This record gives sequence, C-alpha cells and structure tokens, in this order.
Amino acid sequence: MNTKTAAASGEFFQRIDSAIDGAHAGGREPNRKPIHRNSCRAGSCEASFWRGTSRQDVQKVLMAARQYERTKRAPGKRNGPLGGIALEVLALFANLVNFKSGRLDPSLDYITDKLRRSRDAVVRALKALRDHGFLDWLRRFEPVPNDGRGPQVRQVSNAYRLSAPKRALALLGRWAGRPVAPDDDQAARADRAAMKAEHVAALDLAEFAMFKIEDSGLAKALAQMGKAVSLRESAKRTESKSTSYSYARS
Repeated sequence: MNTKTAAASGEFFQRIDSAIDGAHAGGREPNRKPIHRNSCRAGSCEASFWRGTSRQDVQKVLMAARQYERTKRAPGKRNGPLGGIALEVLALFANLVNFKSGRLDPSLDYITDKLRRSRDAVVRALKALRDHGFLDWLRRFEPVPNDGRGPQVRQVSNAYRLSAPKRALALLGRWAGRPVAPDDDQAARADRAAMKAEHVAALDLAEFAMFKIEDSGLAKALAQMGKAVSLRESAKRTESKSTSYSYARS
C-alpha cells in the first residue's frame, strides 16, 4: 500500500501512532505525544499553502478584522465574534509573516510568551480566527532520529496563513478595492478616512513607521527610532510625575 492510499484510509497515521506507542512501551521518550491526524511532513506541504503578500495587504486584514469585531459585536457585549485576544494574535502574526514567501509558523509557546496569555486563551483565539475566515493553518510533523524499531516522528509548529473573508473586506468599502456606487462615494470616502485614522491612531511610533513605509530597511530603522523616542518620552513623564510629587510633599 502506498503512502497516499494509506493516508486516505487512515492507516498511515495509525502506523505512526503505533510506532510511538511502541517507543513508549520500550521505555524510550515517554513524554512523546501522538501526531495529530491530517498532519503533513514539514518542508513538503508549505509551498502550495504559503503565499507572498505585502505590508498593505496584511494591514488590510488587520483593519478588516477590527472592523468586523466592532460591527458584529452585540449591544452591551464586551467582545464580538473574534475577541480581543484574537486581535492581539492577528497583530502579532502581521509582524511575523515573511512578506516575500508568506512564511508564518510561530509555535504556541512563542505566541503565549509574546502575548503573555494562557495557552487555552491563545488556542481559543486561533480557533475563532479560523472559524471566521481570518486565519488558516496546516498541522505538521517531522521525523526524529530513532535507535529503536519503526519510524518516530514529532509534532512541530503549524504553518499559518492570513486571509480576510469577503464579508469583512466589504466593511472597508473602496479601501479594500471594492467599487462603491457614485451616490455613496463621498460617504464611503469619509468612512474609509475615519477607519484609517482610527487604525493609525492605535499604532505606536514603531508600528506607524512599519505601516507607512514600504522599504523594509528604512521602516525598521525608523521603527527603532520610534521605540527610542517612546522610551524617552515615557522616562520624561515618569521623571515629571516624580518631581511634581516631591514639590507637593515639600
């Protein structure tokens, strides 16, 4: 039976799981976890999955997600269908994706460490993003050296791909490249300007540089300058508050 036929019948992954179970029974690597079904071998499946993108397209996904979350949130509810943590995950991914190749494969440990969120919260956020069409992923495994019998493999980080569903892009109007009726043109222009201004206002100096400038080298240099300015201004505010407190005490 070839690999394709075995995979289709489920026998392929049964063989993998049984090999791992055999390793457990022999006392080798008892903490190794079974491979998730529908996983593909790392390095063999990403070429047709990842797509090159641009900073503008990635920012468009972010804006569409934020607008979607705001528009679909029920009155009186704190969160919409995505939730705040999902938007944090999406913003992190926007900074990690390789624009040229589309490569995006951070581990769950990396995501939780960067966002300082629990593993369960991040998993739920990822699921919400996929359920609503803003994210897709491939589960992957890789072989590991085996001194015993049979193949041994281990699960590795997923390969992720950002996207924006049509219903979310429609909320951005012409800014998303969709035509607008002539009578609605002025109102649509005002809406786009307001959404863009709101998006830019939420960025810090470093993110603003990355948003505005196409040249990645120049953008990174300005982003570093922006971080330095932000730190300096923060230090000044702290010093000012400390001085004011001293005068108040005297």
